[in-house]
Amino acid sequence: MKIDIERFGLKEVPVDPETVFTFAEGLAGFAQCKRFKFFHEEGKPTVFWLQSLDQSDIMFPIVAPEMLDLEYQIELSDADCALLDLEKAEDAAIVVILYRNEASGIAANTRSPLILNLKNRKGMQKILQDVQPKVLYRAR
Repeated sequence: MKIDIERFGLKEVPVDPETVFTFAEGLAGFAQCKRFKFFHEEGKPTVFWLQSLDQSDIMFPIVAPEMLDLEYQIELSDADCALLDLEKAEDAAIVVILYRNEASGIAANTRSPLILNLKNRKGMQKILQDVQPKVLYRAR
């Protein structure tokens, strides 16, 4: 399988099917996009790009919440774990989608993080009703 990554001007980038993440329910507003590949710009491994394989013009910048000094403690339901085929907590990772906010520049969608099963590459977007991510303070 090969895809074009328009944002980076790349044509026919090979995609190993074993590295594709599947979101059975798609993402909010993009239910038709179920298969995604993670990429990052050369030399910039902190911001990844979630590229849709179903619609090539759909791509989201994502980061680990720790990069924004945020920490999540999310309780997944049995249905969430079944959707992800998640058996062990250590197989899960959380990332947030970044977006451009005209008022403050770059912002993160902290109310709808992505939960990833790193073992089997299944993902879901968890819509949180009452989000209280903990802010981490780091000595610099």
